[in-house]
Amino acid sequence: MAQPSGDASPRTQPPGRAEGAAVVTDQQPKRRTSRGQVLPSLLAAFFLTLGAGVAFLSASPASADPVDRCTATTGAVVAVDFGPFGGPVVRGCDTTPTTGYALLHEGGFSTTGTVHDGDGFICRIGNGSFGTGTEYPTPDKEDCVLTPQATAYWSYWIASPGQKNWTYSPLGAMSRTPEDGDVDAWVFGGTDVGGTTGKPTFSPDDVRAKGGATTPDPTDPTGPPTVPPGSVDVAAATRWVTGMLTDQERVVDEGATAPDHLLTTEAVYALAGARSKSPAVQKAAAFLAQPAQTNAYAYPAGEDGTPDASAAARLALVAEATGRDPRAFGGHDLLGDLVTYVCPRDIGDGETVPGCLTKGDFRTTGQADAQAMAVIALLNGGVTPPADAVTRLTGLQCEDGGFTGILIRAGEWCDSDAASTGLITLALKRAGGHDAAVAKARAHLVKSQLPTGAWPSASYLTTGSAGPTGWAAQALRALGDTARADAGVSWLSRQQLPGGGFGFEEGETEPRLFATAPAVVAGAGSDLVALTTKKADPPATQPPAGEGPDLKKGSAYLTDHKRLIQGHYYENAPGSGFADFGMTIDGAYALAATGTDNTALRTIVDFLDKGGKDGKGRGIHDWTMIGTKYAGGGFLGKTAVLAEAVGRDPRDFAGQDLIGALAKAVCPAKTPTPRPCAAKGNYTYATSVFSQSLGVMAQVRAGETAAAAEPIAYLKSLQEPSGAWPSLIGEKSDAEVDSTAMAAMTLDLLPDAASQAAVDKALAWLAGRQLADGGFPGASGNSVNSAALAVQGLSLDATKYAGGIAKARRFLASQQNADGGFNVIKGGQPGSDVRASTQAVGGATGISFGTLARSLDGTAPEPAPSGSGRPSGAPTTPEIVTPGEETGGTGAAGGPGPGGALASTGVQVVGLAAAAVVLVLGGWATARAARRRRAAPGSAA
Repeated sequence: MAQPSGDASPRTQPPGRAEGAAVVTDQQPKRRTSRGQVLPSLLAAFFLTLGAGVAFLSASPASADPVDRCTATTGAVVAVDFGPFGGPVVRGCDTTPTTGYALLHEGGFSTTGTVHDGDGFICRIGNGSFGTGTEYPTPDKEDCVLTPQATAYWSYWIASPGQKNWTYSPLGAMSRTPEDGDVDAWVFGGTDVGGTTGKPTFSPDDVRAKGGATTPDPTDPTGPPTVPPGSVDVAAATRWVTGMLTDQERVVDEGATAPDHLLTTEAVYALAGARSKSPAVQKAAAFLAQPAQTNAYAYPAGEDGTPDASAAARLALVAEATGRDPRAFGGHDLLGDLVTYVCPRDIGDGETVPGCLTKGDFRTTGQADAQAMAVIALLNGGVTPPADAVTRLTGLQCEDGGFTGILIRAGEWCDSDAASTGLITLALKRAGGHDAAVAKARAHLVKSQLPTGAWPSASYLTTGSAGPTGWAAQALRALGDTARADAGVSWLSRQQLPGGGFGFEEGETEPRLFATAPAVVAGAGSDLVALTTKKADPPATQPPAGEGPDLKKGSAYLTDHKRLIQGHYYENAPGSGFADFGMTIDGAYALAATGTDNTALRTIVDFLDKGGKDGKGRGIHDWTMIGTKYAGGGFLGKTAVLAEAVGRDPRDFAGQDLIGALAKAVCPAKTPTPRPCAAKGNYTYATSVFSQSLGVMAQVRAGETAAAAEPIAYLKSLQEPSGAWPSLIGEKSDAEVDSTAMAAMTLDLLPDAASQAAVDKALAWLAGRQLADGGFPGASGNSVNSAALAVQGLSLDATKYAGGIAKARRFLASQQNADGGFNVIKGGQPGSDVRASTQAVGGATGISFGTLARSLDGTAPEPAPSGSGRPSGAPTTPEIVTPGEETGGTGAAGGPGPGGALASTGVQVVGLAAAAVVLVLGGWATARAARRRRAAPGSAA
């Protein structure tokens, strides 16, 4: 496939424009007769910002809103940078934006998708103000048959009112809802998996309505929000938290018998912060101080092994909050162990230290909250923490002044959130000597406070969240900003549920411990540092609905006729008739894993195997592209694994020999570019670890281990010293949970010692990435997709990792919605997403794709389908899809659409790389990607 040339014309200035000069041409007003019907303008004008010689054109095609109709408080602006093609930055406006995709089109731009994935995967963008409307890249540079390469695609960036820097969108353009004053940007080129490179060369202010000048910054308030006074009913909250404790001493999840230690610590923080006289706070602390409980929670490797630093820090805070000695708690010196196991050096700097990423990390933490809690515990216990451990916290501060919740390394993507910012600010204030960082954090909290008094759970959201509001209010009160803290508490008072608890997000009606704890502490006028300086209780976490998600409800969500068209396939966008075969196979995998609806499973399989066609006349092999030069290991492998899982012949599936095609797809040598072959043993167009793993898995399951020898060797060669695998093949990318779990499931099929050793290293790495709430980090945040894949991976050694598996399944349960579907990420845009749900339902079973098997005996055969039109009464107009977003959808927002939040070109993907993979192959990565760019053809798995 042709690639955009590397010597494309540089961005040019308008004729006669001097360097740095501002050239402004008045834009002729256009008379709008109705939305979508605009009289042609007499003049299309240039709009140039002051700066580095970048030209900005205000788009004025027939259906576009004039840019001057958008203001700082009305409508949203989109800017497309045609610089790589010798053009300017063209702006468009939509006074009533509904989605990021609609904003792009209402702003006057046209788009083209790919042959393989349909209009939903944006491959080209054009505008009448440049090149007479030519869409770029042109066909001679990119044929748009498969997913564009990761170094040359349209990436998607967003900025809220007042935001000075661009954020790589965590949602696909179809799933994102722009607010008034927002600005979007589309940039052609490449970005790494974390979205840290490839940002727009212009700032959000450069392209805002009226050029970003003269309008006041709406997020830089001169005073606290004007809200009615309000206070949290601390007594009611205390009663609710106490009621969550079995025998007033421990949290036991519904349907379980073993205690949930993390949630029990949260309950202690909440009760202590409320200054409760309830005996439950002391009973819970005493329970956790029993040696058996301390060992089970904080010393999973044995009494003399490396402690779980997150658990040790939490228990130390419990001791300090309740008047106990953290140096003699449960038979351990918790503070001494925390200091002993601080990471001495960065990973890669000498011999690898298990559980260490960067010098100063408390081993096995992985998350910023654990690092901050450990610092606070040491300081309040009279121990000076290692200087590197405190400095490590300052390295987590983002450009906007907030802090990220993940222990990133220097230069990595930094996405701040209010909860992490509040907690780390408390820790740095307690440590002292970091006034500049604390001041920046305070300024960030001030600017990010919503007019309601609340703080959102993610920077791009516009509604409040109880937990982050609690943490932010605690920090601001500790810094002396009482008025703003009170405004936050006022919002909390309006969100408190009748029983006394709090839900996660604004308007939620189900109380959660994890949200209630910081809210109660803030409502009591205290904070984590203050309550552990004396005697107090810990913050709380949500009580899961049971040991794991409701798989029957999840399966029902996946098979609902509004989503699974005629029981045959999911669409790439509601009403499009264009089947997303990759996601359809993901749904079949989930049904095969649960066994809850074998009839629905057979209907899907028969449709694929017997030549069924979607609404566009396409069958499964129009997607695998078998027999063409674009056939890739990922497409072929994914389809073959399904055939093997349900007892069909992968050598004769839908009339094609998938196993034979895989053998032909093994690369004999590296090609000049990563596509089609990154190395000998790579499958053609398998540009992600996911795709490579699927090809190997299919061959091994078919008894072709010898034929797969080179692909196996190549997959093994990609494993990093840490035990993890990267996302992309053929270009630099970060280690990630999803790819590591998939590679481990693949190599576990091989009995040799080297393969098993590789699996053991991978599982140890996976276990070390688990977050305190049981989830796992993905590119977009605390990812449902990553947690589900981690459960499958860790279940390869279920006895050893039983505790982590149980926590992850409880996390998945917490992200399941009333309709049975699942969110993409915790704290993100709420609502069920089909792609995330396919992975969550199947992954929660713990069954490896390598051993997945479901007999279809006893089910009725499906007649050979002649085609698959839309069901009666269904919409016939295809819904527009996010640029580059292969899923469509309203799914992420809870609607009937199949797809969810994808970033970058609009896809929500597996990892960037897997992004293309998922994107294309359909779905391993639901949410994985919010910030990741998809990979090249065939990399979608």
